Amino acid sequence: MIADKGYDSDDIRTFITKAKMIAVIPTRRNRKVQIPHDKKRYKERNRIERLFGKLKQNRRIATRFDRNDANYLAFIYLACSILWLS
Repeated sequence: MIADKGYDSDDIRTFITKAKMIAVIPTRRNRKVQIPHDKKRYKERNRIERLFGKLKQNRRIATRFDRNDANYLAFIYLACSILWLS
C-alpha cells in the first residue's frame, strides 16, 4: 500500500499489516521514531499521480460526461494512447 504522509498513523499501519500488505508511507516529521520506507516504490506513486493529472486535463474525463461505463473507459483508453504517442 503506497500512501503519502497524511496517512502516517499507527492505526492505518496496523490495518495494512493485518491485511498482509506492505506499508510504503513516509513518516511525518513530528513522529518520534522514524519508520523507514522504500523510496524506490514511493517514486512510482508520483508517476501514477502525474498520469492521473494529465488524464484529468481532458474535461470529459474529469467531469465524467459519459454515463455509460464502456464509453467512459473507451475515452480513457483513447486519452492514454494520445499521451503515449506524444
